[in-house]
Amino acid sequence: MSTPARIVIALSSLAFIATYFLPFWSIYLVAPQYPEGLSMQIWLYQITGQVEIINGLNHYIGMKHISEDMFPEFDILVYIMGFFIICGLVVALIGNRKILFGYLMLLVAGGVAALVDFYMWGYDYGHNLDPKAAIQVPGLSYQPPVIGHKQLLNFDAYSYPDSGGWVTIVAAALLFAVWFVEWRKARKAASPKPIARKSVVIASVVLLTLASCSAEPQAIAFGKDLCDECKMTIMDPKFGGELVTKKGKVFKFDDAHCLANFMKSGKVADGDIAQTVFLNHHGDNTFLNAAEAQFVVSPQLKSPMNSNAAAFADKGTADQKATQVSGTVMNWNTLLNKL
Repeated sequence: MSTPARIVIALSSLAFIATYFLPFWSIYLVAPQYPEGLSMQIWLYQITGQVEIINGLNHYIGMKHISEDMFPEFDILVYIMGFFIICGLVVALIGNRKILFGYLMLLVAGGVAALVDFYMWGYDYGHNLDPKAAIQVPGLSYQPPVIGHKQLLNFDAYSYPDSGGWVTIVAAALLFAVWFVEWRKARKAASPKPIARKSVVIASVVLLTLASCSAEPQAIAFGKDLCDECKMTIMDPKFGGELVTKKGKVFKFDDAHCLANFMKSGKVADGDIAQTVFLNHHGDNTFLNAAEAQFVVSPQLKSPMNSNAAAFADKGTADQKATQVSGTVMNWNTLLNKL
């Protein structure tokens, strides 16, 4: 295989190291009595989040107490991921397309095995209930979804990959893309027609890399996404914003106060910020550039984390709203210094 392809294989394999430092999977529960949501993050070796609160609720319907002891997988997952990292580096060193294909099949088998294991745990967890539970609904089970959404009594349950899981998915997708590009190149080389463009592999890898690093805002999933500063579930489409780095990482916030605190903390250097945007207060799920937006600040607005600041597209609209709520109009720099 070509040198650029082998470099991408090595970098993609090394990206799996992120799973040791990031949660792999998340389960979120939202109900009328918990509008901010309850979350549980599953790592390679531990469970974090609001587990004890979830255990307290599940106790009433007879579900088992969630603890790390009930997951023997935690004892081996770190070693399995290390095995995949080492195998990927060996594939990059050898540079053989057929060996890469075998490695991809191992990754697919590992992913399927993980999902099957998760399903079997969820089935036992949701069906094997305590017959002496305080709340019993004959014929009803509480198996959480493997991926996606499911209604469980008055709770909406959501299950999907967390940051570590998305790193794994993107890295695996790059590996499949490399194999496909190399396969196409080999197929053209075997054809009697001459190959006119020898740079197809490099161009494809560059395009994939650029596509994965697009510094654009992402739509906020209300009721699911967490604020990167206060860790509360983002619920109100009239407030909040995002900070996008030049490398394409998106940080989401439920309030201008949280975004300002995050910027002042220095977690992301000013020179690394590509965009700072806010939700249009009209609630149409559109973003406004912070430098161009006009902010109305008033106690009557009651934003989630008490900045009480709302973003508008132009000064005329902001002035009109400020009159209605006895507020003050200011730009982002002024608001940032005030918060």
